[in-house]
Amino acid sequence: MKLAFVGGTGPEGLGLAMRMAHAGHEVAIGSRSTERGEEGAAKVREVVPAAVATGGANADVVGDAEVVFLTFPYSGQHDTLAALGAKLDGKIVCNVVAPLEFEKGIGAVALNVPGASAAQEAAAQLPNARVVSAFQNMSAEKLMEIDHEIDCDVLVCGRDAEAKQVVIGLANQVAGVRGVDAGGLSQSRYVEMLTSLLINLNRKYKTQTSIRVVGL
Repeated sequence: MKLAFVGGTGPEGLGLAMRMAHAGHEVAIGSRSTERGEEGAAKVREVVPAAVATGGANADVVGDAEVVFLTFPYSGQHDTLAALGAKLDGKIVCNVVAPLEFEKGIGAVALNVPGASAAQEAAAQLPNARVVSAFQNMSAEKLMEIDHEIDCDVLVCGRDAEAKQVVIGLANQVAGVRGVDAGGLSQSRYVEMLTSLLINLNRKYKTQTSIRVVGL
């Protein structure tokens, strides 16, 4: 598949792109500038020498992508999606955004957003896209260690059953990972909020935590 990563030059976007390239998918790294997107693609090719990876401006990499991953901070979501607009119509859009901020002495704090979740806000802004939510709870560091398995579940939320199955299938292609149908897009709020908890656990115990659901 052709996969695009909007805002894909950060650790999470690059880590996901590396794993998807390692699984044999063609990846395109987007950024606000063409140069940064191309630099991101070069990093993917450095880690995955056989990767088919290109880079460019966000608007340029989404055109022929079958799945578009949103991998930027929450603060940039509204403006980025407003700029892309109809370019995402009909596409599977996987929102990896977790709304949070960092407070001195506290650490990561989950934000209460007006639309209940970043994914629901994205769906409202992109009425003709097939928005799902996934991958917020995965460690960027572990994603980049492509020779190692990741012991975690990826909770996938969305109202489009077919789109969810596509994203679940992509998650299952990462060694050690299991994609789990976590229900409708309204459930994304809870998945997104878990991210701040995991970040704080990582800082406290100097490790990289993840989510695993038992009994399924």
